[in-house]
Amino acid sequence: MGKRVGMEVSIGAAEAVKLARAECIAAYPITPQTHIVEHLSELVNNGELDAEFIPVESEHSAMSVCCGCSAVGARTFTCTSSQGMALMNEILFIVPAMRLPIVMILANRSLSSPLSIWNDHSDIMSIRDTGWIQLFAENGQEVVDHVLFAFKVAENPNVLLPVMINMDGFILSHVIEPIELPDQDVVDKFLPPYNPVQRLHPDHPITMGAFAIPDLFTETKKAQEEAIKSSFPYIIKAWDELGNTIGRYYNPIEKYKSEGKKILFITMGSFGETVMTAIDMMEEKGIDVGLIRIRLWRPFPEKEFLDAIKDADILIVIDRAITFGGMAGPVTTEIRSVLYHEENMPAVVGFICGLAGRDVTPKDYERMVEIAKEKVKKGKEKEYEIYGVRE
Repeated sequence: MGKRVGMEVSIGAAEAVKLARAECIAAYPITPQTHIVEHLSELVNNGELDAEFIPVESEHSAMSVCCGCSAVGARTFTCTSSQGMALMNEILFIVPAMRLPIVMILANRSLSSPLSIWNDHSDIMSIRDTGWIQLFAENGQEVVDHVLFAFKVAENPNVLLPVMINMDGFILSHVIEPIELPDQDVVDKFLPPYNPVQRLHPDHPITMGAFAIPDLFTETKKAQEEAIKSSFPYIIKAWDELGNTIGRYYNPIEKYKSEGKKILFITMGSFGETVMTAIDMMEEKGIDVGLIRIRLWRPFPEKEFLDAIKDADILIVIDRAITFGGMAGPVTTEIRSVLYHEENMPAVVGFICGLAGRDVTPKDYERMVEIAKEKVKKGKEKEYEIYGVRE
């Protein structure tokens, strides 16, 4: 199927882009994303990847160039982080509205200020409503697999939406892990050449990204919303096809020791593996806790999530971003919204932690269980907590 090697996750991501036979890469380097585009530039320069690598002067330009490349029918990839993503923000809204199947890795990093190069989810949460399909990877193998998966989903003529793969900066991007890279012939069978439904071409002129008067704008946004909602079955189908191809199967919601558990952690990204360790340690102490990992963030898998938490009394939600002036972190708020019309639903206790890469240990998660139980007992579960803050 492929060979398993020790590899920096960023290099593995670039190798996956090569296996996907991307045709256009436009990017601007920014920590902690830089190693991905550095390696891609080497692959193109050395003739190992037949693609156009376009170095640009900013992230705003990077996504603008990607729009042009995708619009003419090229398989297109980019990546960014944090402040670079913020500069790219204007164009991020345009891509899904124009139905351009661009794939992007967001190496998650804190947004300034103060300046930080370390990891949290403030960048992705600032653009969660741009209309991209959004996934969270838990480890390096998931990053590699989901690059291939992302192109498969994005380019499906029934989807035609951009896909964003979130991987935690440094925690994943700069760590060496055992990664299996599929053979090229295997990938080619899974991911055939991109055949665009429409493209910009002088011989067959079309209009993309046109001006819309108020009488048309609402309908276009409704169509865009229906497009991302209706992408869900094709996302599931692509995961099934990926599993049948490489032997690793993925789901929008993953579970760990969650069946019948009354207390469940909810995580996204790399923290899931630490929480699994914490759960194993707590199990030895007779503390019965499970884990639900959200892999698919947009479109949100409501039905699958509700099924996964049906036996729980308390949900401990781990957020890695603050919603300033809000009632809780963004993931906590999302889950409370999902549960709003449901009967006999669990209490939701939100914790914000791990900001800018601050370490969160298994013992910290054990302490969160104690705090959550106390909050529910006192009827204060709606009061979210920034865990470990020095006051």
